Amino acid sequence: MPPTRGYDDVAVGEVLPELSVPLTRTLIVATALASRDYQDVHHDPDLARERGSEDIFMNILTSNGLVDRYVTGWAGPAAVVEAIRIRLGAPNYPGDTMVLTGTVTGKTDTGRRVEISVRGTNRLGAHVTGTVTVRLPEEAR
Repeated sequence: MPPTRGYDDVAVGEVLPELSVPLTRTLIVATALASRDYQDVHHDPDLARERGSEDIFMNILTSNGLVDRYVTGWAGPAAVVEAIRIRLGAPNYPGDTMVLTGTVTGKTDTGRRVEISVRGTNRLGAHVTGTVTVRLPEEAR
């Protein structure tokens, strides 16, 4: 497991490595069901199309979880996520890929908080945009 980033080792402007997430039908359906989101647009293609969508699409809880995974994968296991603020845009459809990117946009010495701007895009544009605030240990662990 990678070490947790130390607060002192993180700089404003640092770019996080990209994370590509293949958007399979199974991922979209399973994560909707796992989060108890039984809306038909997340698992029934015919009903999703009747409602004006091109296919089933990912729910917000899954998008939120993937943003968390992205940031904690970079920050490390001892990082504490204090806040996730996201907005959804273009839907995530099966067969596409979402690419998550991020940049450190701020640091607050009190509490060793780091703010990261995050963006997840697919072939249609921005699926998710927002910020994540994590608390890091003073030194890498």
